[in-house]
Amino acid sequence: MDPGNWMTQEQPGQWRASKLDGLNVYSQDNEKIGDISELIVDSSGTIQAVVVGVGGFLGLGERDVAIPFDQIKFVNEPLAVGTVSPTAPTTTGTVATDRTAAAANRSAPDHAMLTTTMTKDQLKAAPEFKYAR
Repeated sequence: MDPGNWMTQEQPGQWRASKLDGLNVYSQDNEKIGDISELIVDSSGTIQAVVVGVGGFLGLGERDVAIPFDQIKFVNEPLAVGTVSPTAPTTTGTVATDRTAAAANRSAPDHAMLTTTMTKDQLKAAPEFKYAR
C-alpha cells in the first residue's frame, strides 16, 4: 500500500457506521417511522439494506424491517417543522440560518428519509427481517 493513500481523518460527508445506529428515519410526509438498528453489508462492503425498528411503543412491540439502501437518504439539516425569518421574533419553528458549512462537517447525519412514498403503516405491514444465527 502506498503511504500516501492512508486515510487520516473523516472527511465532510463521511460518517462512522456506529453513528448511524439509532438514527431517526422519517417518511416523505415527515412522519417518524422508526430508527436504524442495523446496516446489512455484503461481502464486498457495500451496504445492501438499513434495518429499521418500526411500530411499538418504547421498544415494546417493535419489529425490524429491512429497507433497501437505495431507498434511504441521509440528511444533515435538522427536520424543519416550520421556518422563521432570522430577524422575526422566535415563537415556533426553526430559525433559518446558513448552516451549510456546519451541516457538511457533522460527524453523523441528523436523520434519514425514505425516498419512496411508503407510509409508516405500510412498513409495519412489511415482512419482518430475521437475522441469521
